[in-house]
Amino acid sequence: MDAKFSPSTLFTKPSGTFLLILLIVLLNLLGLGLAQLAGQSIRFSLMLMFPLGISATISAILGYGIVPLLRRLKTGQVIQEDGPQAHLTKAGTPTMGGIFFIPVGVTVALVWTDFEPTVIAVSAVTLAYLGIGWIDDWQILRQKSNKGISPWVKLILQIVIAIGFCFWGFQSQPSSITSITLPGNLILHLGLFFWLLAGFVLVAESNATNLTDGVDGLAAGNGALAFLGLGVLVGPDNSELMIFCACLSGGCLGFVVHNRNPARVFMGDTGSLALGSSLGAVGILSGNLWALFIISGIFFVESLSVIAQVTYYKATKGPDGKGKRLLKMAPLHHHLELSGWAETKIVGIFYLVNAGLTVLAVVLT
Repeated sequence: MDAKFSPSTLFTKPSGTFLLILLIVLLNLLGLGLAQLAGQSIRFSLMLMFPLGISATISAILGYGIVPLLRRLKTGQVIQEDGPQAHLTKAGTPTMGGIFFIPVGVTVALVWTDFEPTVIAVSAVTLAYLGIGWIDDWQILRQKSNKGISPWVKLILQIVIAIGFCFWGFQSQPSSITSITLPGNLILHLGLFFWLLAGFVLVAESNATNLTDGVDGLAAGNGALAFLGLGVLVGPDNSELMIFCACLSGGCLGFVVHNRNPARVFMGDTGSLALGSSLGAVGILSGNLWALFIISGIFFVESLSVIAQVTYYKATKGPDGKGKRLLKMAPLHHHLELSGWAETKIVGIFYLVNAGLTVLAVVLT
């Protein structure tokens, strides 16, 4: 048997194409299996998977025109010199890929749901965060460094949009939205405090997704799985938000066609901030914050690894101003790379873990 097709090679260093096939298989299995776990019919699965497939197809086809255009516009990614050395070969790969697959998902969702108000709201948040990411990516390219707009400026912009979204939700949504259902039918009635939590979730989710975007196909593939799981959960009570989730999942899948290893394009902050914000917005409006936390487990762990790294470094800082590192490098996927894991192995393992988390979220909800 050819070594590159052996089972051990597929596990230790799968190809990007194999991971794309794995993602498609997982999405199809989950689209059918999760619906059954949630007590829904085959028709429900088709309602979910059809818009997903349409968005994936449009996004993938559009990428064949947009990616070469981004290359001609010289939107090549600037790579951190202190990052994994293997990533230096990726310098010059076009970034800002979020400008084509996010609008595809949003547009298909808006048209499919006949511009339903909640879909308009989550779409507006998604595109607003896309705008923040685009400004950040543009500054990185203009300055030819890996530093875009000030982190504080980026955070303030995110908070302003979150406040606007929460204010709209407070004015337009029923008071029952402020109650969170936990496992065991434990219900937390948060009242006005819910909107503080909602704003935090929106900002935290977008930044967590942003931190996960550091390996070919990682953020987009896990985003596709997360949106599908969330779509299954919101579908019984809100078919419009289900369609939105399906369309964003499809957009992510179409992007992976071009972003799988070796990536021909990166999504940049333009895509990652938008993905996280839309997950957060759907979780808030659908009353599925607990399920969102489970489904976003990969993003949460990636974010937590950065927080732990920074905290430990500051806590162990000596007289020379240098501290110790808890991980070889944060986020977690970089630590695994520097520990000898192939980039594609990390992506494959994370896909499987995220698929398991979506099943767990449906079972516990």
